[in-house]
Amino acid sequence: MLAHLEEATGKRVADMFDLVAGTSTGGIIALALTLPGDDGPAWRARDLVDLYEREGPRIFSRSIWHSVRSVGGAVEERYPQEGLEGVLQEYFGDRRLKEALTPVIVTAYELESRQPFFFKSRKAVTDASYDFPLRQVARATSAAPTYFEPLKLETSEPVGYYALVDGGVFANNPAMCAWAEASAGGVPADAKLLSLGTGELTRPIHYDDARGWGLVNWARPILDVVMDGVNDATDHQLGEMLGPQRYLRLTTTLDIGNDDMDDASATNLHALKVQGQKLVDQHGDELTAFCA
Repeated sequence: MLAHLEEATGKRVADMFDLVAGTSTGGIIALALTLPGDDGPAWRARDLVDLYEREGPRIFSRSIWHSVRSVGGAVEERYPQEGLEGVLQEYFGDRRLKEALTPVIVTAYELESRQPFFFKSRKAVTDASYDFPLRQVARATSAAPTYFEPLKLETSEPVGYYALVDGGVFANNPAMCAWAEASAGGVPADAKLLSLGTGELTRPIHYDDARGWGLVNWARPILDVVMDGVNDATDHQLGEMLGPQRYLRLTTTLDIGNDDMDDASATNLHALKVQGQKLVDQHGDELTAFCA
């Protein structure tokens, strides 16, 4: 969708929006599209489509030893972090949060203080203790529980470090976080909010299955349930607050291929691209008009 928007308007995402917010994979995208290059943003949205096709299998890869040691992810994170961190190092290098070309907000959750944690580029500009390397911001927001281990982010603050996991545990749809940030400074009457989702889950959890589940059986499905519920609740709230003239939410149903978020097989990546193109065909003109 973002690639279509850039190609239809001839503008880059960093130049079209006043604020960009993202959680998890959306956080990676938000940071990448506002990353400075030699002449403007370093990456186009189309580049990031290629990133996921090329690097997805590397991010979600594990040795036989890791699989055995973790008992398939039951007693340890499902994937070692080296693949993800290697990709983030290559794409973000040593750039820092304060360098974002457009103000960005990226979410994470701090385990020891039990608090939401927001990476804000505006804050990083004025507070050096919050000016973290972008690769670490991206790593923190995508540290999905059970998939990757938390990030221990060193800081000069008295706490010494933050223990961070994926912001999706409280803001899988960060649109409300973005609107709250914008509202704090007062928003123009004609301000608009665009929200792009990564797909709605469609596989039902049947009562006869769930009624007998305990801790082990619920461990993986409950993450999907929480994240999907947050998406829908945020969409409803913003729709009621802003109305269709000021708020547009576009996503798709993941009824083609596998909706497991770690399925980076060639077959599933192709299915996701088909879904994305279908969304463009159905709503591309609407998206372009909304952002005009």
